[in-house]
Amino acid sequence: MDVTRFLAVAHQTADAREFLDAIRAAAEREAATEFVVLVPATPVRHLATWTQGESRAVAAERASTTRRRLEDLGVRVVDARVGDADPYQAIIDAVATDQFDHVIVSTFAPGISRWLGADLINRLQRSIGVPVTHVIAH
Repeated sequence: MDVTRFLAVAHQTADAREFLDAIRAAAEREAATEFVVLVPATPVRHLATWTQGESRAVAAERASTTRRRLEDLGVRVVDARVGDADPYQAIIDAVATDQFDHVIVSTFAPGISRWLGADLINRLQRSIGVPVTHVIAH
């Protein structure tokens, strides 16, 4: 049986119901799925000052927490990792080193999301060669 591999990407929206529901729905649609959680090490906005190490530590904690939540929902997560601070580069790096059949990206709404301000979804759709699902977390 072929396994459908998903890359699930989020940072501040990683615990959003919309993101978790989209992943669970994808897992239920396919006979065999596995997920890799990717959290870009984007700068932590709520800290007055931040370092790259702090951003990576926050991202690692978020990746671990998201993995546990998804596993609690019955989703098979094979890895949870931290990526580049630039979400586009983090995803490009992931798809360059692993084979994925689908990418799910969670962002805040337009106007709030820095990722959407950088045209992340359109750039990915033009460049990675696999379907991209965009989930807006509220």
